[in-house]
Amino acid sequence: MTGRRTPLRRALIGLAAALILIWSVGPFIWQFSTSLQMDKALTSGTPRLIPDPVTFVHYFNAFVEKGLHRYMINSAIVSACTTLLCLTVGSLAAFALSRLRIRGRYGILFLILSVSMFPQIALVGPLYLLASALGLLDTYAVLVLTYLALCLPIVTWVMFGYFETLPREIDEAARMDGVSTPGLLWYVILPMSGPGLVTTGLLAFITAWNEFLFALAFTSDERTQTIPVGIANFTNLYYVPWGDIAAASAVVTLPLILLVLFFQRHIIEGLTQGGIKE
Repeated sequence: MTGRRTPLRRALIGLAAALILIWSVGPFIWQFSTSLQMDKALTSGTPRLIPDPVTFVHYFNAFVEKGLHRYMINSAIVSACTTLLCLTVGSLAAFALSRLRIRGRYGILFLILSVSMFPQIALVGPLYLLASALGLLDTYAVLVLTYLALCLPIVTWVMFGYFETLPREIDEAARMDGVSTPGLLWYVILPMSGPGLVTTGLLAFITAWNEFLFALAFTSDERTQTIPVGIANFTNLYYVPWGDIAAASAVVTLPLILLVLFFQRHIIEGLTQGGIKE
């Protein structure tokens, strides 16, 4: 009976995996196909998945006419700075809550997490007034600081969960060798937390790379606008260049896919170990 169920179970698992793959990859394939089709094909009554003929004019328009590369540079700077600050501050906070004797640490964790529960639309107005008063509008700094507050709760939570999986005996052995508290973090804990750092770093990077609302509200100069705002600027009053938008979306999505595929083993290890306490 068990032998009969095993092939059926494997077939169902394979079918479920195929459906998930189609559901996840399908939009990107359709987006890439759209970027290679002529405008007249995109506005025809019957959409086609396979381009005929194939054209790269939309990629030319995105980079040469629309200046997509400028927005990509801005997003890369903002996302890299956000990720670095999130990992630095989040690791310090998670280490303190996990390894130091802090009363009410779980209450502090829930308070940190509650900050991320506020809807962005409710925060954009007050933050805009604050940024305007400080003269930070149309700067990288206002986006980095905003994304830092946006990403820090999840980074702190994931890193705290990962630090909790590390045996306490390591701390005791390091203390016996004369390692200070900062040295314990820098020389012992962080080198053992590679998967957790990769996971949280990618989460912070992807969040900053894709964020639209705050970038739209805080920047009006092309010299500081990020990719989502730049792609939104492709449209005009009477015409929506779907092919150019699809080409730009395909270009800016590809780096994220490659990053996730390259670090997938570390991501899975970081997320799973963060939920298990030894």
